[in-house]
Amino acid sequence: MRDAITGRLGDRRLLAGFALAIVAVAVVPPLLNSLWLRVMISSVIFTIAATGTALLYARLGLVSLAQVALVGVGGWVTLRMWHATGLPFELNMLVAGVVSALVGMLVGLPALRMRGLYLAIITLMAAAGFQILVTGTQFPNGGGGWLGIAVNSVFMPRPPLGHSDEAMLRYASVVALLCFGLVAWARRSRPGRAWALIRKSEACAMAAGVNVALYKAWGFAIAGFLAGIAGALLAGTIGVLDATTFPASESILLFALTVVGGAYSALGQVLTGLLFRAAPALLNDWGVDGNLAYALFGIGLLHALITAPQGIAGQILDGLARLRRPRSER
Repeated sequence: MRDAITGRLGDRRLLAGFALAIVAVAVVPPLLNSLWLRVMISSVIFTIAATGTALLYARLGLVSLAQVALVGVGGWVTLRMWHATGLPFELNMLVAGVVSALVGMLVGLPALRMRGLYLAIITLMAAAGFQILVTGTQFPNGGGGWLGIAVNSVFMPRPPLGHSDEAMLRYASVVALLCFGLVAWARRSRPGRAWALIRKSEACAMAAGVNVALYKAWGFAIAGFLAGIAGALLAGTIGVLDATTFPASESILLFALTVVGGAYSALGQVLTGLLFRAAPALLNDWGVDGNLAYALFGIGLLHALITAPQGIAGQILDGLARLRRPRSER
């Protein structure tokens, strides 16, 4: 009975969150100037990428430091597909998601035998390898051949539904909501139950008949797919990409901010995206060096690890829950 009640409360909270997000998508864009529209588009894009990082960490206890590199893979495939075929952006985005999912599974193969620090180091090496690769070959920019390199870059146009900054923010936000729905479906279906057993004890999961290797690979595939979608949106927003956008250090930062924001709820991933892109922009807007944000992020990470394992989102949700309780129970 208690589980059923908890499930109903979770469903209501999820529906309320989606309703609030839809209202925000409709109301917020007209209130922002051009600079903050671009900042918020970037925040939404990296919210999608952070959702994959949070899925691996919160559901499987796995640390992946290659998520931003997989965002780069999605951007590379999107640009290559458009320059080579001219197909609609949405088809290119889905192809980018599938290719990034396959690459994510390859990056996650070591997770079948190891976890913790060793897995983190291996995924970080993969991110560094991607950075070296794209630095040497560049991103496709309109030239012929497989690499598609030209002297003068040809910018990929934005998707028709995202022709302006305001429209692109709404477009990216709708895609983010769909990605949240994908993760929510996975959590409530068979993969989610398998992930819960694996995180608790791999030995118990295997004893219960769970194919641990399959469901770990499934988790990495979903995380890679989300990163690919984020990369496609980034390519669709800017029109051209370069290697400096995807340094390995950004993957470390994204994981750290996922812990700070909260890996266990969608609100946490939204906060991660805002911290990742909006916080440095806000400091710059105030006349303060945006790099100061990295020091603040370090303090926030220590705070999260010591006193708030659920992150900022967990503290917010706990505070709201206390407010709803009768005074006699507080």
